[in-house]
Amino acid sequence: MSAHGKPVPMTARRAGPLRGSAEVPGDKSISHRALILGAMAVGETRITGLLEGQDVLDTAAAMRAFGAEVTQHGPGEWSVHGVGVGGFREPDQVIDCGNSGTGVRLIMGSMATTPITATFTGDASLRKRPMGRVTDPLSLFGARAYGRQGGRLPMTVVGAADPVPVRYEVPVPSAQVKSAVLLAGLNTPGQTVVIEREATRDHSERMLRGFGARIEVETTPQGNVITLTGQPELKPQQVAVPRDPSSAAFPVCAALIVEGSDILVPGVSQNPTRNGLYVTLCEMGAQIDFMNPREEGGEPVADLRVRFSTLKGIEVPPERAASMIDEYPVLSAIAAFAEGPTVMRGVSELRVKESDRIDAMARGLEACGVRVEEEPDGMIVHGMGPAGVPGGAVVQSHLDHRIAMSFLVFGLAARNPVGVDDGGPIATSFPVFEDLMRGLGADIRREAE
Repeated sequence: MSAHGKPVPMTARRAGPLRGSAEVPGDKSISHRALILGAMAVGETRITGLLEGQDVLDTAAAMRAFGAEVTQHGPGEWSVHGVGVGGFREPDQVIDCGNSGTGVRLIMGSMATTPITATFTGDASLRKRPMGRVTDPLSLFGARAYGRQGGRLPMTVVGAADPVPVRYEVPVPSAQVKSAVLLAGLNTPGQTVVIEREATRDHSERMLRGFGARIEVETTPQGNVITLTGQPELKPQQVAVPRDPSSAAFPVCAALIVEGSDILVPGVSQNPTRNGLYVTLCEMGAQIDFMNPREEGGEPVADLRVRFSTLKGIEVPPERAASMIDEYPVLSAIAAFAEGPTVMRGVSELRVKESDRIDAMARGLEACGVRVEEEPDGMIVHGMGPAGVPGGAVVQSHLDHRIAMSFLVFGLAARNPVGVDDGGPIATSFPVFEDLMRGLGADIRREAE
């Protein structure tokens, strides 16, 4: 069943070359953070380019429940009248974060050091995901969390009345955990310190600094040491959300495997903590031109020209995982069309995403005739070349938007059509996916069409 209704079976078929411009939505990670920090500032924050997928809309609703005034003025144009650090009110109802692990974990962090109580839930997929990785460090501030066995939603969080600053080393690379701790540190006196051995996406640090928080990042032999001084008065901002590199990955990868394709993907974030996929694709032989590099909203962006390419399998360095963790599903899909094996290791984090993405991709690829070696922390996809992939299966999406989109991209170049049992969850992150891909010439349709 879909994340927000009955299943939406979809099928992708081999078609002609993809051509045109793919204007992908705003970055999901930045959209979540803009709403949350706007709600914690004093005054009106204006946001342009906000992703209007369900995940972000659920975060907007949560900020309203905590007392902020959140208004949509037009497509992608929003305003947030914040209540200030420590100004959240206790919500009257349960906070439903739908399918969004990022949303629920960041929101928990933002309220954990205010003396209020909130109960969180989500869809069937989100209720399976462990929350202990966030609630454990939040408990060090003095917050308490009560959830189902295994630290799962529904969960009630009781914010700390007298929070104390913490020094926390993130045990696994996770921007969600880092960000939750930093957000909790905003309403905590003194300095909160987060240590990450491997760098993860740094949108929170950039945006906190932009909103006026005092935050320092020191690079040491042990990793990044991030120090936040608590109880600032955050100042409202004008936030221009760049286009999401994780969403751009789907038309980019489709163009690389559909013969004759030549597309433009404008204004894509090139944040170095998010561009691991693009580095990897270039190493595989992808023809990607990074044009008109510039800065928008404090983030580096570029226009990408992408052409069909003959790809070769490579071994992806495990240390690159944090900069491309969400892109491994689509990478594994197009690795089937490369020459030789593509080795992906050090990605055990994929097992606790919206689904077990390692298992979901391995089983789906095998059903489509691709040989896959699954390992505890990764997999090896044995590429069959650009014309050698059979396809011809209906794959389970496991309520996971990235699994669904990855196999629909896969189906555009396979010899036989490839279906997914439920494309409904795609709306959580990429609501215009179907229209955008069809506009480029892709044959993707719902089963009833």
